[in-house]
Amino acid sequence: MDVDKLLAAISPEIYQNMLTAVETGRWPDGKQLSDEQRDHTQQMVILYQSKHNHQPQHFTVGTDGELVMKSKQELKRQYKEEQTIISVPQNDS
Repeated sequence: MDVDKLLAAISPEIYQNMLTAVETGRWPDGKQLSDEQRDHTQQMVILYQSKHNHQPQHFTVGTDGELVMKSKQELKRQYKEEQTIISVPQNDS
């Protein structure tokens, strides 16, 4: 099997479904993954990330093939940077 062709056929939506399935242990329709399905799906998620994950998050695989692990301090700083405060004007009527 040609891995590059297989990876090229995976859309971002399919990747997201596979990632969610690995994280939750269930397919989008609610059916539980078998051990074999989980193993294969997890391998595909890692391969996909190694090709397409240009801004890797904590515990994901970057395009260099390395697992990204961030310190607690880095995660806190990133979270603060991503937080946005939305101010909703109050109507005094």
